[in-house]
Amino acid sequence: MRNLSSRFFLNAICLTVALVMSSCNRKAIYSHYEHTDISSGWGRGDVLEFMVPKVGKEGTYSEELGLRTTMDYPFTSVTLIVRQQALSSGFFRNDTVTVVLTDGEGNRLGEGITLYQNTYTLPDVQLSEQDSLRIVVQHYMKRESLPGISDVGITIKRKE
Repeated sequence: MRNLSSRFFLNAICLTVALVMSSCNRKAIYSHYEHTDISSGWGRGDVLEFMVPKVGKEGTYSEELGLRTTMDYPFTSVTLIVRQQALSSGFFRNDTVTVVLTDGEGNRLGEGITLYQNTYTLPDVQLSEQDSLRIVVQHYMKRESLPGISDVGITIKRKE
């Protein structure tokens, strides 16, 4: 009986691992977060840099900007500058994006309990197989230092 229950437990663990692994998005070619100084705040001059390695396959790629905030963030949105440069083809784009973090009643829109995850979809980008991307993100708020922003991330997926 003990052998049967341990076999059942092992099968349940394997099934759980298989489900978790299959639910991961295999289209993502890059996903990385940079941590900001949450205690002193994310300074206007603190530039976050993401170096995406060569994509390896020409095509259209979707991009998401991820933002993790705490309740200490004092505003309803954050405006960011996102600069992108493809290091092979010479593609360059400079976007100013506003990520809305609360609804009209002040409730947090992101997922989470003490750390809220928000995502913002950036415009698609066309890349050649030799392109690598340099992405730079900085805040564009009037306040010099922004408290309550924990992490900023970039996720890039190849579109089928």
